[in-house]
Amino acid sequence: MARPQTRYARNGEVHLAYQVVGNGPVDLVYVPGFINNLDLQWEHEGYAHLLTRLAAFSRLILFDKRGTGLSDPVTEAPTLEQRMDDVRAIMDTVGSERAFLVGASEGGAMAALFAATYPDRTRGLVLYGAYPSFAAYVSGPEKTERFLAEIEADWGTGMMLGRFDPVHQSDLDLRSWWSRHERLGASPRMAQQLVRMNASIDIRPILPAIRVPTLVLHRAGDTWIGHEAGPFLAAHIPGARLATVPGDAHPIWMGDVGPVADEIEAFVTGQRPSVAGVADRVLATVLAAEVADPERGAAALGDAAWCARLDRWRVEANAVLAARSGVRPGASLLPDGTLLASFDGPARAVRCAVALREAAQHLLDRGLRCGLHVGEVAAAPLGEVGANAGLALHVARRIAALAAPGEVLVSGTVRDLVAGSGLRFRERETRLPLGPEAGGVRLPLLALAGDDAAAPRPSGKGVSVPAPRQSDALPPGLAELSPREREVLRLMARGLSNPAIAASLGVSENTVKRQATNVLLKLGAPSRSAAAALAARAGLA
Repeated sequence: MARPQTRYARNGEVHLAYQVVGNGPVDLVYVPGFINNLDLQWEHEGYAHLLTRLAAFSRLILFDKRGTGLSDPVTEAPTLEQRMDDVRAIMDTVGSERAFLVGASEGGAMAALFAATYPDRTRGLVLYGAYPSFAAYVSGPEKTERFLAEIEADWGTGMMLGRFDPVHQSDLDLRSWWSRHERLGASPRMAQQLVRMNASIDIRPILPAIRVPTLVLHRAGDTWIGHEAGPFLAAHIPGARLATVPGDAHPIWMGDVGPVADEIEAFVTGQRPSVAGVADRVLATVLAAEVADPERGAAALGDAAWCARLDRWRVEANAVLAARSGVRPGASLLPDGTLLASFDGPARAVRCAVALREAAQHLLDRGLRCGLHVGEVAAAPLGEVGANAGLALHVARRIAALAAPGEVLVSGTVRDLVAGSGLRFRERETRLPLGPEAGGVRLPLLALAGDDAAAPRPSGKGVSVPAPRQSDALPPGLAELSPREREVLRLMARGLSNPAIAASLGVSENTVKRQATNVLLKLGAPSRSAAAALAARAGLA
């Protein structure tokens, strides 16, 4: 998966790094543990797999807590109250009114406090490897002081690996990643301050005040948290359910993350993935490339010549696929020339669509209509029927049917996952309505507008076509807007009121009001009319 774009929310004077992944029907905020780094987490196979699983059924909101990772450094360890307020600020920035919260390890206490304080903004709470009291269930004073001394002596060498996952502490590659995780997650001084702050955590008095659906997740052999922590939390949070999963690694993203993701998905969606379903399906980007206006070509050339042309197209299409990386087994070309293929990364899929479009230009009169979407597909071997089967395939074909000849049209899910790749898109007014089985959402559609990472290439006539200019990108103020904020700005520029924008986007008026305020602040615009003028000059109106 392409690494998501990192953006910044602001709470007072502190900038908080966050990422948004996926386009599911519910929002899911992941509150990380002790330390974290948004960019580095995608380099760990288990971490990336967990986040990909969560993003498959939600709009996943990730962030680095203040003082850690890519967020602003701070001089003192933040309180639970400050961190709770940071979550609220991030939710406001991304336009999330209510969300499920997943609090892992240290993040569990803050997530629990948020749920008790803001039940109107919390759809449900997941506590993984969490503890009600650090001193009672993690580490007493003497053990904590020894840990602080180890941080002073060995921070940045992977020292935490032995505590959190001792089974794999001799894995040199993993230790190397853990060393970077420590160094890029927090400074030694901040790590020590966080440990001291954690040592004072005791949320036992607030547990009865949590009145939202709650799932308590605990690994049976957790090496860091006492085995009674989970049952205590479940017993003292009204209506909470305890789920124990196998394993002994403490971090949520270590060991077998499948059972953890299954429990979270079942809690959030109400549907538990079957064992066979999880094993036989993978997340992929599906490309449907349909021949545009085939009846026109057949009428112009005659049936025999048109069939010969389609045969040549199949040869060229197979050559393009063979030359591209990331193509999953099972690509197929239908008798009418439609190509169906899936990829292990969305940016690769989009660029392959461009290559196919160029290959088709000299063979097919009207070219291709390309549609792309991210979702689960059957993990069938090459040549087996159904290798690309799945809901994502049908969505991709519906998107392709809405594309103009020669156009590469993608879903909002694809756009979200290629952030930072250099691919640029232009949003369509049309949205694709999905049925209840696909979440019942109206899927945003975007047309490919350019690729800043593309090298100059010869055109079909031998003329060099330069890569898109940097000046083609959005102006700095507009570039700071989130995709949803740009959508709000576009509707503002058309003269729509907040209630009209809310009705158009299917969100509340309060959400639009917050997003419109964010737009004016980020643009430095004194009024809606001034913001509309900026949008018009940038071609967004």
